[in-house]
Amino acid sequence: MTDLNLSRRGVIAGAGALAAAATFDLPGLGPAHAQGAPVNQAPGFYRYKIGDITLTAINDGFARRPLEGFVRNAELADVKKAMEQAFLPADALNISFTTLAIQQGGKLTLIDTGNGDSGAPTSGAWAANFKAAGFDPKDVSAVVFSHFHGDHINGFRLKDGTAMFPNAEVMVPAAEWAFWMDDAKMGAAPEAMKGAFGNVRRVFAPIAKDVKQFEAGKEIVPGITSVAAYGHTPGHTTFTVASGGKSLMVMSDTTNHPALFVRNPDWSAVFDMDGPQAAATRRKLLDMVAADKMQVAFYHAPFPATGHIAKSGNGFEMVPVQWSTAI
Repeated sequence: MTDLNLSRRGVIAGAGALAAAATFDLPGLGPAHAQGAPVNQAPGFYRYKIGDITLTAINDGFARRPLEGFVRNAELADVKKAMEQAFLPADALNISFTTLAIQQGGKLTLIDTGNGDSGAPTSGAWAANFKAAGFDPKDVSAVVFSHFHGDHINGFRLKDGTAMFPNAEVMVPAAEWAFWMDDAKMGAAPEAMKGAFGNVRRVFAPIAKDVKQFEAGKEIVPGITSVAAYGHTPGHTTFTVASGGKSLMVMSDTTNHPALFVRNPDWSAVFDMDGPQAAATRRKLLDMVAADKMQVAFYHAPFPATGHIAKSGNGFEMVPVQWSTAI
């Protein structure tokens, strides 16, 4: 008869033995893997539906960010505790990037474009994952931007000036365009922000006359409506996707990693240009999607970066969708 009285020490020892065996015996995983070398995962895309609209999450890898100084209005000890509660490392956070490709009525619309070839060594996988999902850049009919931080716009134009989506209409929030394309604001910006202003112009200046600006509250393409979510940037925008009685809120950068900023909506990440306004916007939108039981998609949540929001004490919890092989 099998002995079920396993001690904790025995379990740990057994796990160690299995790990050692896996290191040397599994096909395709040699010494480099044993030493912690990177291993390519399967292509990073995931499809799901909202009514008749098909959404494909396209992953662009991640960037590692030290925790110290990451949350501007919280003590580091409290941030580390939140990380521990989420079973995340206590020294740094892997911030992931996930864009959306939206198919409806024979049209392909992108919301944001990832880092392109300007990101960290662990990002820049977007183009390969986009292709693996069966898409071609020339088939994109519209590119919609939530805001102008580099990890959202650099995939539109590579460092050598190549425009990635030759047939796409480009659509941007009017408030975001007004801020970043204002010469006076660029001149008055702190030195640390000059590069961000310059990057926006690098991406958009060659097509400035053709860019379509939209106001908040407008349906910008069928089924997709813009929602003002200011604070993270002056024109930061989220989007509702609605079809067949179903709806989803594309939260953009309303939060960074949900383990920190969904659970603690009053915290402000270092990237929030107006921390108090960003926190007020965050709480308002999280309250709304929780009350309405809307599905959500986040740019910086763990892939595939979609789920629901539930109230939890003075904050919220993200409840991921169940992964499915069917859509």
